[in-house]
Amino acid sequence: MRTATRPGRTRIWDRFAASDPGLLRLMAGLRTVGAIALTLAVLTLLGAGKTHLVAGSISAMAATFAIKEKQQRQQAVTLALGLAVALAAMSLGALLSTHVVAGDLFFLALIFAAVYSRRFGDRGTALGLIGFQVYFVSLFVRAGVPGLPGLCGTLVVAFVCSALVRFLVVPETPERVLRRLRAAFRARLAQLVSTQIELLDAGPDRVEKALEEVRRHTARLHESAMMIQGRLAEGTSDSATAALVQRRIADAEIAAERLGVLILTARSAERADTLTLHLPNAPVPAASDRLQAQDDTTATLRRDLEALRLLVLRPVAEDRGTGVAHVRNRLLGYRDEENLPRASAAVQDVFRGIGETGRSVLGLRLALDGPQDESDDTPSTTRSREELDAEDVAIARAEEDEEEDAHDPTGWKRPTTRTAVQVSVGSALAIVGGEFLSSQRWYWAVLTCWVVFLNTASTGEILVKGYRRLLGTVLGVVAGALLASLVGSHTWTAFALVLLFIFAMFFTAPLSYALMSFFVTAMLGLLYTLLNTYSTGVLVLRIEETALGATCGVIAAALVLPVNTDRRTDELLATVLKRLGEVTGAAVDQLSGGPAIELLDKARDLDTALDDLRSSTQPLTHPITPLRARRQTARYLVALLETCAYHARSLAATAELLPYSKTVAADPRLKGAGRRIAHNIDVLVARVEDDDTEGVAETGPSLASMLETDRPGLPRHDRVTDRVLRHLQRLDEGVIGLARPLGVPVSTPANTASRGPAA
Repeated sequence: MRTATRPGRTRIWDRFAASDPGLLRLMAGLRTVGAIALTLAVLTLLGAGKTHLVAGSISAMAATFAIKEKQQRQQAVTLALGLAVALAAMSLGALLSTHVVAGDLFFLALIFAAVYSRRFGDRGTALGLIGFQVYFVSLFVRAGVPGLPGLCGTLVVAFVCSALVRFLVVPETPERVLRRLRAAFRARLAQLVSTQIELLDAGPDRVEKALEEVRRHTARLHESAMMIQGRLAEGTSDSATAALVQRRIADAEIAAERLGVLILTARSAERADTLTLHLPNAPVPAASDRLQAQDDTTATLRRDLEALRLLVLRPVAEDRGTGVAHVRNRLLGYRDEENLPRASAAVQDVFRGIGETGRSVLGLRLALDGPQDESDDTPSTTRSREELDAEDVAIARAEEDEEEDAHDPTGWKRPTTRTAVQVSVGSALAIVGGEFLSSQRWYWAVLTCWVVFLNTASTGEILVKGYRRLLGTVLGVVAGALLASLVGSHTWTAFALVLLFIFAMFFTAPLSYALMSFFVTAMLGLLYTLLNTYSTGVLVLRIEETALGATCGVIAAALVLPVNTDRRTDELLATVLKRLGEVTGAAVDQLSGGPAIELLDKARDLDTALDDLRSSTQPLTHPITPLRARRQTARYLVALLETCAYHARSLAATAELLPYSKTVAADPRLKGAGRRIAHNIDVLVARVEDDDTEGVAETGPSLASMLETDRPGLPRHDRVTDRVLRHLQRLDEGVIGLARPLGVPVSTPANTASRGPAA
């Protein structure tokens, strides 16, 4: 029975690990709840009252969640400095409690300093958060000079408990986080293959749903790859190891995404466009009869996809016997033309895709788990290992790139300065308006104004975040009222629920801001119950103060040094286009025989810029926006850029194979194919940045027509060149597709047939 249930437990854990990459949300919740629980236990043993228990809980929470540095030594230094900041904030809060005007002015100065300190990195951000949060605690518990020594002692206990939990109970190191992120990447890769199998088997009435699942899991795999990229420097022993892991992660991501496109093409009447995998609600390609449900080739294809999924998940320690070696050899054998089954060209492409994905999985296992048994290798597997070894040697010998100094704007243009001014003005409005609502709890409006500015950069983003906070607060008030009536005077039951809500708050924060606000408000209802200050009127006041704070934040963002959503989006769009041009140009140059340079870092810079653009367009794509045509345009632009980024990543990954691969050869003709793309990207950038309407995007003959695509007996290097041309063709079509919504005219030479963007 124990043996039978173990695979089920493993599957459940794999799903959980994939849903929470690196278990970052789980560990953040456990660390925060552990710090609060330990603080409550120590304060109870010391005979502290309810006021000190509440103050200790909030302070322990602030001391834990504010620190985001990755190295434990840096965390310890920030925690020590944070205690000093917390003691100063609590002392000033108590001393100024009887001086209303002076207290309000100091609070505004503290808010400005807390936001401005974000320009100093993670440590500055943490100290600013701690200072603001502890001053807020002094207002919440109504700290005064007589009770100051006890509250300062409570702060010391809270910070010490936070340190014990952080460094001893739930320790976190960059190496450990990276190991868990790798496991999550494998789990998400296996889930993507599972959805691709479902797409293969889906009937006509289920194709759209299956395709949506493939889209979702492709995006989740990309998210995991980006998270690993952000942890490589701290989580690996040297730069060569980090470069190797980065290379293998990129290979696996690109191969898996390409496999999805090939499967969609095989079951479609025509070649599928990669935009279909990135644009929500994109039309499903017409079905084809090339894959029949009972066909032997389809059954073999399904079997090999399932084998690929199991190979991704199987630990190296269980690779005993010939079974795993046989499966691996069969999958890698599809990289040779003579091993492909007799089928249509589109179906054979899927088998080739399985072979390439199998090679990327082999490389991933070698990079993450070390050398493996080679006794049962076939010639195909041996060749794949030799290719991977050659790549490893080249990566190990590569020189480290020098980091470019980022341009840091000065004065009011610096984002931290502008945001600090906006938050200060909004908070001043919130203080005045909050005093009219309640002279005792006006600080709720200030808190809301503060938080709606966190991790936002434009007026539209602030508006959406304020709306979500208000929605979560309203629902949380209802839940808080019900729980307060049920808990009554049961102190420890209330504290247990508080801990549960705090864990839920941190676990759901990256997923839904409205849900996080719900748990915060429900928790506050319980805290008011503990302080014997609960009433329905208090929770209603909470809604009013939240609405006021969100309104003040939007007013300040719109009137004080405003960053218009359109302008912010245009800036990020121009950045994405520039990064796209850099990656494409460098990859084409290298594929044409130019000098070798580091391309994957440039590709990841493109992905980072695209993520920023995706976040900035949320106000435009949010369901509440009344401009539906504009929402569709924004979605189309982002999806088309995601498609272009995929092809650029693929070009970069292929170009990096040139110095040491026997299957990829430089082709000087590619340089001419890339000139038109580079010109069109420059035209789009000029249009976005300078509103230049004179530039014209150019079209012409199909780039893929430079080589015939389905010639029997095509040499391996020609097939790779053909794949490169396909990526360039899709990239060319994608860039032309961007011209229409951006208002850039498109010109077709007179000697070529006019064509519109395929995308």
